[in-house]
Amino acid sequence: MAKLFGTDGVRGVVGDLMTPTFALKMGHAIGAYFGPGSRVLLARDARAAGDALARAVAAGLMAEGVKVYYAGMVPTPTMQYGVKALGFDGGVMITASHNPREYNGIKVIEHDGVEIPHEREPIIEDYYFKGHETNLPWRSMVYDVADVSQVVIDTYVKAVVSQVDSDLIAKKGFTVLVDCANSVGAVTTPLILRELGVRAITVNCNLDPGFPGRNPEPNEENLALTLRFVREAGVNMGVAHDGDADRAILIDERGRLIWGDRAGALLTRFVVESGRWKGLPMRTYTAVSSSQLVEEYLRPTGVEVRWTPVGSVTIARTILSEGGAISGFEDNGGYMHVPHHTVRDGGMTTALALYMLALEGRSLGELYDSLPQYYAIKTKVEATREQALCGVEAVKEAFSGYRQITIDGVKVIGDDFWVLVRPSGTEPIMRISVEARTRERAEAIVKQVEDLYRSRCGGAGK
Repeated sequence: MAKLFGTDGVRGVVGDLMTPTFALKMGHAIGAYFGPGSRVLLARDARAAGDALARAVAAGLMAEGVKVYYAGMVPTPTMQYGVKALGFDGGVMITASHNPREYNGIKVIEHDGVEIPHEREPIIEDYYFKGHETNLPWRSMVYDVADVSQVVIDTYVKAVVSQVDSDLIAKKGFTVLVDCANSVGAVTTPLILRELGVRAITVNCNLDPGFPGRNPEPNEENLALTLRFVREAGVNMGVAHDGDADRAILIDERGRLIWGDRAGALLTRFVVESGRWKGLPMRTYTAVSSSQLVEEYLRPTGVEVRWTPVGSVTIARTILSEGGAISGFEDNGGYMHVPHHTVRDGGMTTALALYMLALEGRSLGELYDSLPQYYAIKTKVEATREQALCGVEAVKEAFSGYRQITIDGVKVIGDDFWVLVRPSGTEPIMRISVEARTRERAEAIVKQVEDLYRSRCGGAGK
């Protein structure tokens, strides 16, 4: 059977895969999954065709006897918290997260506010490909879509603010520059900052499906102007969201981008040492793509680091299945503050980072500099699935004397370096990530891996 779901939901180009017809069929399939009489919360981000796709999904859901409640344009974590806190049976988010402007997508959320487990996605795919459509009597379709947007936003903002000491943060007189990526982070993050008594300087916070300010992926290239604005504005911290604001890349007062594994390590240690959240299992979950410095930095606190395959859904579901954690995070800026909700949440990350600055009494740059220092290189080579798997096996053999983690490709850990080689889940490439104490060491390891790939697997290594 063909597959629709990827790492996190279904995504495609608007007008190609993502059409109202496709969304209507998906609405029927998702409605069949939840069942007649279910209460489902629907929301979207600011992307092109978002309204058309949301209406089409709603029509399919209602045709299956599902009661639909609309949260409007809000961040994914806002909708997810609404599902959990307000007792819905599930949720649907129309978003393509960080993908380029021409994409849109559909995420399906369980009653616990977390994306459905990967192993249940084939149920919806089966309904879709079989063209499922229930013929219901008219009495089953007498309900209109209910607008609950303000209730969902208010519930979410209140919950985020309750997790931190808002009075202490307000006394510090912080100024934060927030880049909303012309999307739904603008709906909630400025509200959170206002409730915390923080002065907000907003960039790209007008909702615009064309994303005129920058591409939604919050990486160093796309954030070049934002980093400069942070340096020149003299703020305490910068925050950059992706398209649906479940991610927050932190920027220190010097305009340095802090990747999510670094920020995750800082925030996890803070949560432990603050003493505010007691009784949590002393462990954190992060993808194998995160830096080895996470273990090094958290070791003195007694926090166990558990590595997972790449993907926020995998991290969240693993946390829930294994009895909880302090946190979960990815190197792309997705941080899960488990006491609040076991999902990536850019607004919650922003509030927690401000609480850390207020309680620690140090700048974000000082905290960043306290981390173990590694030189990082991330690259990729063209590869078929078979070639990429060959590359993984070649690295396993060549580095057989080192500690290895093999849950997603292979991660080799040495005394002064680590290297991760894995097939991409979305592109015909093999990803190579290396960190070492020096630039020369990192470059040498990258060359060693590329040479292995070229000699053993027929790859070009370029």
